[in-house]
Amino acid sequence: MAVGNGEALLSVEGLCKSYPSGEARLQVLDGVDLILRRGETLAVTGASGSGKSTLLHLVGGMETADSGSIRFAGLEVSGLDASQRASYRNREIGFVFQFHHLLPEFSALENVMMPLLLRRDPWTPAARRARELLVELGLEERLQHRPGELSGGEQQRVALARALAGEPQLLLADEPTGNLDDATSESIHRLLFQTQEQRKLTSVIVTHDLRLAGLCRRSCRMEGGRLH
Repeated sequence: MAVGNGEALLSVEGLCKSYPSGEARLQVLDGVDLILRRGETLAVTGASGSGKSTLLHLVGGMETADSGSIRFAGLEVSGLDASQRASYRNREIGFVFQFHHLLPEFSALENVMMPLLLRRDPWTPAARRARELLVELGLEERLQHRPGELSGGEQQRVALARALAGEPQLLLADEPTGNLDDATSESIHRLLFQTQEQRKLTSVIVTHDLRLAGLCRRSCRMEGGRLH
């Protein structure tokens, strides 16, 4: 699925999504168009409930659109069945969420291993890969700590390591610093962009933080169900 420099890694056309709302339907996305090229970092801002997270969920294969097209490196994502979408999420997409979604009963190391184990990678190389990432992100002393024993910033670093474990092409971050204090947010900002640069990732970052949005190469605002 490699895409050369300058080519579109992600192409979204006419994307629509609505949800039931009483006896009617609430139109959240109404013809979204987007082209994202390899290595770009796009910030998506907008009011709460404007559809920013919905866009990430559709691009990442977590939900299906009512209509429209999502093409990723030539693959028509909107045409995949549930099993194919799961494989696409696991192998091509890295997710970072505001509230981490770490598994509380597992250690930091085990949480980072999880995407690799789900795709049936052997335990030993999965553990090696997870350890390397956690050490790289400054958590070498926290490998065996469970999420409840970690600070908010440390949990987000574990979540970032987990997102990177499968060597994704596209990183999707939904309010990655929305639950952190200013100082910790700044450190996560630096880490995100350092990681992006080192791995030549393509990223979409949904954020209310205008400082974070300002660091991205491009910025769009979700309004009226469309990107502007």
